[in-house]
Amino acid sequence: MSYLTSVLDKSPISDGSTPEQALRDSLRLAQHAEHLGYHRYWFAEHHATPQLASPAPEVLAAWVLAQTRRIRVGSGGVMLRHYAPYKVAEAFNLLASLAPGRVDLGVGKAPGGLPASTAALAAGRAPVGTFEQQLQDLDGFLSGTLPADHPHASAQARPLPQHAPERFLLGASPQSARLAAELGWRFVYAAHFDGDPRSIEAAFSAYREVSSLAPLLATVAFAAPTAEAAARQLGALRIYKLHLAPGQTVNLPSPEAAAEYARQVGVTSYRIEETHPSVLSGDATQVRRALDDLHRRFGVGEFILDAPVADLDARLTSLELLSPAPRAAVA
Repeated sequence: MSYLTSVLDKSPISDGSTPEQALRDSLRLAQHAEHLGYHRYWFAEHHATPQLASPAPEVLAAWVLAQTRRIRVGSGGVMLRHYAPYKVAEAFNLLASLAPGRVDLGVGKAPGGLPASTAALAAGRAPVGTFEQQLQDLDGFLSGTLPADHPHASAQARPLPQHAPERFLLGASPQSARLAAELGWRFVYAAHFDGDPRSIEAAFSAYREVSSLAPLLATVAFAAPTAEAAARQLGALRIYKLHLAPGQTVNLPSPEAAAEYARQVGVTSYRIEETHPSVLSGDATQVRRALDDLHRRFGVGEFILDAPVADLDARLTSLELLSPAPRAAVA
């Protein structure tokens, strides 16, 4: 099967461990992923989450870029709603100047945290426009193509790298896919949020109507030496969907987090639904077969694999079993 495989890391903190150790684990995993032939290594953005140590993917990316040689490194993604597009463009142009040809800028629309964190990130900042306008501005700052009548047309996001960061929009809707295509960005479907095949097909179809680039698919995937071992490691994975109002839902990692979200937005009448995330798991053959099937069915050009466990040894083993270049790794 002809597709690339890459890694998404949230820097999870194991029970009884520390954020410092989680970050050291992320570096070790990224270096191992490079050795095994993975194409990219991305960091997610999560705020005020006790189980995760990744609030600033651009900082983690800089640290890992400095201690790897070949693998592309970046964000999956920066939550653009919190930031001035100019500042994001500056940060990633700087990264691309430090590590030419190896930097990825993935952007997402979600808040990446509870309402209290979102409010704190917005403190002292002028109101932002729509996400679509923010993304267009970011693209303009990165490429130097802002319209002449734009209020910030004279601001250049320096340094200007010889190899611009590659740009990706993360989403799970036809609207996001179409926006990415219209801007000339790569599109990453977030199957770890919505793995419904009908939703994937609709988003990819919208992207292909405008773009000739192959879409990417981010999915939760975990392999162990046996299917039984994978099941033991995963346990009973759950996502808790908080229903606040008709059509308004939020996915959260625990009932406590769901209740806290409702409290922070001042809602007393809500419902919490326990769901099971879509996970590709089993031994190496089973997970590879599932990836092959998705590649055939949807024409996925690259998979971004998100391992749903915190244990370092288990994550290293999964990387090895799903390695795109197992012979080279052994050699």
